[in-house]
Amino acid sequence: MTDITAASDKLHNWASKENTNRVRARYAADRRLQIYGIAAISFAILVLAILVGSLIASGASAFFQSKATLTFFLDPNAIDKNDISNANFRKIVNDTFSKLFPDVTAPKQKSDLQKILSTEVRFTLRDYVVANPDKIGQSVTLTVPLSDPFDQLYKGVVPPRLNALSDQEKARFENRLKNRGLIDVVDGRSFAKINVYIDPAKVVPEDIAAGGFQAILLEGIDALFPNQRVAGIYAIFDDAAAEAIKQHVMANPGVIGQTVENLLVPVSPFYDTLNKGQNPQIPNPRIGGENEIKWFEQLKGLNVLSSPFSTELFLNSNSRFPEQAGLSGAIVGSFYALMVCFLISFPTGIAAAVYLEEFAPKNRWTDLIEVNINNLAAVPSIVFGLLGLAVFLNLFGLPRSAPLVGGMVLSLLTLPTIIIATRAALKSVPPSIRQAALGIGASKHQVVMHHVLPLAMPGILTGTIIGMAHALGETAPLLLIGMNAFITSAPGDILEAATALPAQIYSWSDSPERGFVARTSAAILILLGFLVFMNGIAIFLRQKFERKW
Repeated sequence: MTDITAASDKLHNWASKENTNRVRARYAADRRLQIYGIAAISFAILVLAILVGSLIASGASAFFQSKATLTFFLDPNAIDKNDISNANFRKIVNDTFSKLFPDVTAPKQKSDLQKILSTEVRFTLRDYVVANPDKIGQSVTLTVPLSDPFDQLYKGVVPPRLNALSDQEKARFENRLKNRGLIDVVDGRSFAKINVYIDPAKVVPEDIAAGGFQAILLEGIDALFPNQRVAGIYAIFDDAAAEAIKQHVMANPGVIGQTVENLLVPVSPFYDTLNKGQNPQIPNPRIGGENEIKWFEQLKGLNVLSSPFSTELFLNSNSRFPEQAGLSGAIVGSFYALMVCFLISFPTGIAAAVYLEEFAPKNRWTDLIEVNINNLAAVPSIVFGLLGLAVFLNLFGLPRSAPLVGGMVLSLLTLPTIIIATRAALKSVPPSIRQAALGIGASKHQVVMHHVLPLAMPGILTGTIIGMAHALGETAPLLLIGMNAFITSAPGDILEAATALPAQIYSWSDSPERGFVARTSAAILILLGFLVFMNGIAIFLRQKFERKW
């Protein structure tokens, strides 16, 4: 033994510099691998944090709804107890709101004033009176929503006014005119110095008033801004600039055919304001004009506005008005679709997995089936939607947009996942369990049903819940079978038209109103919450019931 060790030491010197360098290189490679792993995990966490943070930043405002607390007099002369639904609740709402603004008397102004409240307020008041007919003849205080633009304004999501000029327009004015001393202020009004050639082809002494002074002005502007022929340079000058040239020529007809230098022409009001050191602004077009902004500020001063938690987001169904749109119909539709999906895919998937794993003979046909099941798990979800459209709707004639059809399509999507997860759970049960049961006289059926399947059930439930969570987030197959319909009430059963959370998110994301931007992000957060909850249940079941062998 000593001779062998001595011979080995002669062949390889473990303390040599080369060997030490190789050991250090291996340790360095291990450290690099750890660093790469930590960097990858950190990058994934960072991306996830950015995603969730952006959703929270854009969707947080949707969880609160701006409202006004108003007192309505339910005039018995305007509301018939026997025909409440046909009462003119719009007039009651308009009259009540107008009393807060006694100075607003013009019909057009009154019409603009009503834009502050949601147009759905009349239905809120109607539903209240229908539910409380004994209140007719009394004054009731209700908290009603504001319209989406003013909801966004009250939350500070949108500003009341926007900059009238872009940074590029401001820089052009500063660099080409003001900094070169070409702007003068006369009698409180800003004027630009411009050189214009009074072309005799455009202006004749016999009829100066009919001259082409607008064309002369444009030529002077082009000379002042060489190589910058954009619409923005013409907007610098006021509409009366050509009239100023005309008046100068009429007073001095001898300048025809000559170039008039440093002629003062007025600049437009926005640039006049900019020249005076102020930032020119215009009312936000989503809000309206200055009147609407003034009325809203007055309304804020009355202390009737608040921004409570938005129960409408969860209790209301879809609406074309963002302030009234909610997820109730989508949540109920998703629940019905997942219920149908579970009732179909869970027993079917377990039965198929048990047969393939425990009873089916191992031959080319079962191998082919196994390969196809694995392939189906990777098929794009839109293919299952096309299958549902062709078979369930066109061939069988099932109702379009119904949760029944949605659940059937989603069951096709989740079946491969459940079968694969169930087979993996069955394989994880030790063979000794089967052998012990068979040794005491149990049949193959009893072994599977009484011993193997109960022990595999935690893994089966985990795979099923993960498959259901996958189905909950699917959009493409639901769109193809019509589960993106505009539904204003939650479905009562699995045969009524409905929508689902992913389809509702898709629909809202395509809406132009700004309020739907926040609601889209909020709906995504709610959907992610459901997915995290379902995955949490799967983790809990696995840790609680999983057996360690």
